[in-house]
Formats: sequence, structure tokens, C-alpha cells
Amino acid sequence: MSDPTVRKRRLGSELRRLRESAEMKLDDAVSQLGWPKSKLSRIEAARLGIKPGDLDALLDLYSVDDGSKRDALHSLARHGSVRGWWQTYRDIISPAYADLISLEDDAVNMRSYQSTLIPGLLQTAAYARATITAINMTSTPAEVDALVDVRRARQAVLSRPKPLELWAVIHEAALRPRIKGNPQIMREQMQWLLDKQELPHVSIQVLPLDAAPHVGMSGGFAVVGFPETADLDVVHVESLTSALYVEDPGEVSRYGSAFEHLRAAALPFDESADLIERLKDNIQ
Repeated sequence: MSDPTVRKRRLGSELRRLRESAEMKLDDAVSQLGWPKSKLSRIEAARLGIKPGDLDALLDLYSVDDGSKRDALHSLARHGSVRGWWQTYRDIISPAYADLISLEDDAVNMRSYQSTLIPGLLQTAAYARATITAINMTSTPAEVDALVDVRRARQAVLSRPKPLELWAVIHEAALRPRIKGNPQIMREQMQWLLDKQELPHVSIQVLPLDAAPHVGMSGGFAVVGFPETADLDVVHVESLTSALYVEDPGEVSRYGSAFEHLRAAALPFDESADLIERLKDNIQ
């Protein structure tokens, strides 16, 4: 059996949450529907797809009357087994990274905070190569090449007909590292940020070094939003060896509030652009 896609996992997780909100145990739901218990448990575990009629039956049972919510879940069900271009790179990227790319591909907006790196969607190829080489300590040159290709391909979400709306808050510390022996890499990366900030769907703010203690000190994250109800949004939190996906609506809401605090603490857009320009000009 192939691994479930992130869409199928989102659907299963939401159906489980709806059942629990309706205060129904698994046995109660399948008894009323006349289904084998294993059927619903496999759907919720993202091991089995669901037909439109069965999905409607579940949503009726859980008293889900919101038409946009029902449409969103039907969309997840229809596309649950669809696999994207990134599957070509499945031997080089982790399942967690594939999930992130899938989320970006489906999303309408992303709110990202990064404290040590330029966000992947805003990286030049040269900067991506330098940072991937440093972080993926044992990768071969060919693997690094492939990972750079993936990172650049991800950026197509910013130039598609209905582009992803990206709001990035970047800590000033992420703008200061220098690529030893090649200062032009960071100079070009800074200019790339300035160019991207001119796009109507890209907003970039810098959180200055002298900012007061803030919620972002706990680390970077991204809130990924979808053309659906807000309780289907997902938070991506990445570490050196793994990634965490937060899907509980209450926890997602806390990350959203955290981003609002960071946005408020960051420099306004014009001042952020001025700081990026000064840092670029001072690169030796």
C-alpha cells in the first residue's frame, strides 16, 4: 500500500475531529451508518479513501450544515490520492518535506516566521545550494543539486495564475550570515528579497535584532491557509531531522496569534526594505 497523501490525512483527521465534536464513538457512528467498524477507522487513519455518497452520509450524521465546509471536505476527498511533481524526487526528499510541498501547492496563503534562514520560497538558487550543503551534512553533490531543484520548483506557487499569498517575517539575524569566499551570494539574495517584495502577493517584514523578547524566540513556523474554512489550516514546524504538523484548530489559532504578535513587533514594510538594502550595500 502506498503512503497516504497529506490531503488524505487532513481529511481523515478532520472527520475524526467532527465525530468527536458530535460526541460519537467509532462504534456509534458505524452502527448508525451500517458500516463495518474497520471502514471508518481506516478512513480516519487515511488508509482508505471515501466515496462522495459516504462522505455526505458522515457529514449528515455529524450535523455539518456549513456548505463551504462540506465542499472543502469533498475537494480533499476527490484529490486525496493525487500525487504531484515532487513525487519524482521521492528518493531524495523526506515524506515530511513532500507533505510541506503538497500543502504549499494546495494553499492560498502562508504566514511564515524564520529566525535563522531566508524562507525557502524566497531563496535564490545559490543561497539554497549553500544552506542545503551546510544543513544536509552528508548529502552528495548530486543530492544537493536535486534538493536545489526542488526548492526552486516549489517557488512556482508564487507565479501561478492564482499565486500563493506569502507574508514572511524574517529575523534580522537570518539576513546577516555571510557565505565564506563568495559575498555575492548574500548580495544577490538580498536583492531577490527586495524584488519579491514588489509583488502584490508577497509581504516581507524584518524583525530587528534590538526587538524586545518575543514569541518567535521559540523557533520558526509557517501557518498554511487553504481556500476552505480556517479550521482546516495547518502549521508547519521544522527541525534538523524532522517536521511537525499542527492541525488542531485551537493550536493552529495560537500560532496565528503568535504570527500577529511577530508582525506587530517587526519593522513596517518600507523600513524593512530599507534595512535589507543597507545590509546588502554593506556586504564586503
